[in-house]
Amino acid sequence: MPTELLQASSLVETARRLRDGDRSVAAELDARLDRLAAVEPEIEAFVTEDARRERVTAAAERLPDGPPPERPPLYGVPVGIKDVFHVDGLPTRAGSDVPPAALTGPEAAVVERLRAAGAVVLGKTVTTEFAYFHPGPTRNPHDTAHTPGGSSSGSAAAVAAGEVPLALGTQTAGSTIRPAAFCGIVGLKPTYGRIPTDGLLPLAPSLDHVGLFTADVDSMRLAASVCCDEWHAVTDPRAPVLAVPDGPYLEQADSAGLAGFERAVDALDGAGYTVRRIDALGDVETVNGRHTALLEGEAAVAHHDWYESHGDAYHETTANLIERGREVSVGALASARASRTALRERLTELLAEAGADCWLAPAAPGPAPEGIDSTGDVVMNLPWTHAGLPVASLPAGATDGLPLGVQVVGPFGADERLLAWCAGIEGVVADA
Repeated sequence: MPTELLQASSLVETARRLRDGDRSVAAELDARLDRLAAVEPEIEAFVTEDARRERVTAAAERLPDGPPPERPPLYGVPVGIKDVFHVDGLPTRAGSDVPPAALTGPEAAVVERLRAAGAVVLGKTVTTEFAYFHPGPTRNPHDTAHTPGGSSSGSAAAVAAGEVPLALGTQTAGSTIRPAAFCGIVGLKPTYGRIPTDGLLPLAPSLDHVGLFTADVDSMRLAASVCCDEWHAVTDPRAPVLAVPDGPYLEQADSAGLAGFERAVDALDGAGYTVRRIDALGDVETVNGRHTALLEGEAAVAHHDWYESHGDAYHETTANLIERGREVSVGALASARASRTALRERLTELLAEAGADCWLAPAAPGPAPEGIDSTGDVVMNLPWTHAGLPVASLPAGATDGLPLGVQVVGPFGADERLLAWCAGIEGVVADA
């Protein structure tokens, strides 16, 4: 029989079993490595690694062997790390032909946090080249004829396929939220700067966010508590008032995506949530343009030395990004950077005027496109990324067997409240 490719698993439950001693770390890691061996020929979520099992076994043996009450929160939990983060003992290739020796650096701060919490790195996950648009080989576990999204392609697919219960990604435009939606799992792009980017290969530093992937919201709350700065758990607050941004922004979604989104809105309305439709982002084309200019300009600066030395190793897609970025003026770059704060303040004011708590929008224009030559369109994600607001993607039904997602966007710095709200929203929209 063909291997079932979908097998997302709870991080909360995995961590509990390992901390309490109900399952040994060796048994957990053996099972995940066996799962990886079974599904990788179909989905190719992980970067190929010689002697993976030996390395993982050795890492597990170095875990402190204390009694369950003393074990850290992710004791023995296997995690996937997008291959734009430096990980001690593993090369950083970033989906590129640039020599790994040119891309070395100290281990990423967020990887250090995961290790300190007891996690074991199962391996590097596939990324588009330098977290931009040139895709790798990863396929969507829901239908391998379709993209898993990008640029965090491998991380999203690995969680959906049950290879790991937690994976790291990034988002500079839509690289966490969109893959999470396409793969039917939960993604979190925290408030800008809430997870440190030290040890991350930059694409555009003013826009780069560390992202997280899990199977469910409770698991995301655990992951965020480990990875985010100064996390303070909050109890479930009252049901939030949701704002839908009507107008040109919403019209960027396709017919299947809009239909699925309206089913989710109807489900929330039927469950007693207050949903207010307000005019917002009427200037979305301008916002998108500023975001693109900032991304291009900063990418040209961040990659200057690598591109000068190894430009012939860059794929045409990424090379064109850098060449365009070289044409962005200093004034245009400064204006684009300033527009981040202006957009954040305007979105915050609109929420306050509407008496709403958070935004609700489609996580992508529609389901995952067919083929793996493209990772899909980022337009539904750009404004929220540009503003640096915290965003969670939640599974929200399906169309033609492919998942759809909604994104819930919270106030700046309110990541804890956002996930508390999402815990209630999650079950309502899941089968919309």
